[in-house]
Amino acid sequence: MKNFDDIRNDFPILKRKINGKKLVYLDSGASSQKPLSVIDSISDFYKKNNSNINRGIHTLGDESTRMYEDSRKKVSQLINSNNPKQIIFVRNTTEAINLVAHSFVKPLLKSNDVILLTEMEHHANLVSWQIIAKEKNAKIEYIPVNDDGLLDIKKAKELLSKKPKFFSFTHVSNFLGTVNPIKELISLAHANGVITLVDAAQSVPHMKVDVQDLDCDFLAFSSHKMLGPTGVGILYGKKDLLNSMNPLFGGGDMIKEVYFDKFIPADIPHRFEAGTPNIADVIAFSSAIDYLNDVGMDNIFSHDKYLVEYAFSKLSKMKNVKIYGPKDLKFRSSLIAFNIFDDSKRLIHPHDLSTILDEHGIAIRAGHHCVMPLHVKLDIPASARISFYLYNTKDEVDYFIDILLKIIKLFNGGSK
Repeated sequence: MKNFDDIRNDFPILKRKINGKKLVYLDSGASSQKPLSVIDSISDFYKKNNSNINRGIHTLGDESTRMYEDSRKKVSQLINSNNPKQIIFVRNTTEAINLVAHSFVKPLLKSNDVILLTEMEHHANLVSWQIIAKEKNAKIEYIPVNDDGLLDIKKAKELLSKKPKFFSFTHVSNFLGTVNPIKELISLAHANGVITLVDAAQSVPHMKVDVQDLDCDFLAFSSHKMLGPTGVGILYGKKDLLNSMNPLFGGGDMIKEVYFDKFIPADIPHRFEAGTPNIADVIAFSSAIDYLNDVGMDNIFSHDKYLVEYAFSKLSKMKNVKIYGPKDLKFRSSLIAFNIFDDSKRLIHPHDLSTILDEHGIAIRAGHHCVMPLHVKLDIPASARISFYLYNTKDEVDYFIDILLKIIKLFNGGSK
């Protein structure tokens, strides 16, 4: 196991200075930084192995194909899928959700059918369903979020009892930080004959996720939030469901046979991976998984939990700070969304806050975090968000809090 004190040395970007200050990166919920092993993996592939996959009968082609498929096996092992063929490589979580929406759910939809979501969904798990609902004259219903930032489970039971056509929901909210009881929700759905998709973009990087234990039907997540490159997403699906789906894209490598009047699609997973994929980055994702396994997912979970609890304790004692999401930290993952106000209760806009923090080398997220409807419900124009990962430290939290106090003082007429 890697020592957390040494981990930062593996991330070259953390040596960078921003505006003359040491970089404090508190935006891993948007995208994580990359260790040198992942960066080198991309470079090494292009230097030594570069070739297209599943095509050439030559050494480089064989090497590239083997390395690509080895990555699929590692992803399968990471989430405890019982078959690597259940792992589909796409561009991101968004494409994974859209693949299920268009290839699985859309053909099943009839007029007035219901798709069930929650009020805390990322736009990726909202807009994709709005598009097909409009096309098929279907409806979308939402499980409410209560004042504690938790899903209303009583209402969830009621809505699932009406047997919606499909239920798609997030494991961890990227705005509230809420860790949803997904095993319970999946069980409730299955008891009513409802098939599920779990948006795991904010959970798989931070905790063990076992798809067999959860019994989820589909699960989607992204490489770039878990030390891997951008442009690589993962869709897991139960084998019988994937086999029932038609390809979304047509072209090379997704076919078994092609004629002038028809084609026969390839078996899973390749029927959903048309054209030349993001080969180098998929292979580099394998190195990211190796790194995570070396540290240990349980250790990462404990480290992130410690930091978020420490930061929450500091922020919650500040009268000028409003925190969103669960106050009971057993329901909270590795991020905190908040707003700050001056003594006259006027909002200090998150964009202004982020700009000033950046002057001190601190990177946070500011905006609506692709969760605009929930911001509207809470009647706030935007929020600030800090999110942690394995390379963050307690000292960085202390530095952030110190600068935040100075910013509040500044907006109250004091000096920096």
